[in-house]
Amino acid sequence: MSASKHVAFALLISAAAVLPCAASAAGDVAFGLALAQSWCAACHVVGPKVAGGDGGPPFAAIAARSNLSPGAMRAWLTEPHPPMPNLNLSNQQIDDITAYLDSLRKR
Repeated sequence: MSASKHVAFALLISAAAVLPCAASAAGDVAFGLALAQSWCAACHVVGPKVAGGDGGPPFAAIAARSNLSPGAMRAWLTEPHPPMPNLNLSNQQIDDITAYLDSLRKR
């Protein structure tokens, strides 16, 4: 193999290694819903057909806030803030819940 083919092959392998990381960073809507049902439903209504508590705003109302971008939601979930408990969410869990909330937005 020529040197240029070696370089092209190495670049292709490097790109393939990075792609799964980029995809997982986007968050998974289904996992976000499952997390919300497990951890958030005691205080929030997390979905249209999911029973939940009334201690916090429904997720649909949160998603409807025009000033709450996905980045702002990530920041909100990253830091503990009363009255919400500190859930110690991982970055991936935050991305998943953010993706689920974003999926509830009316487009």
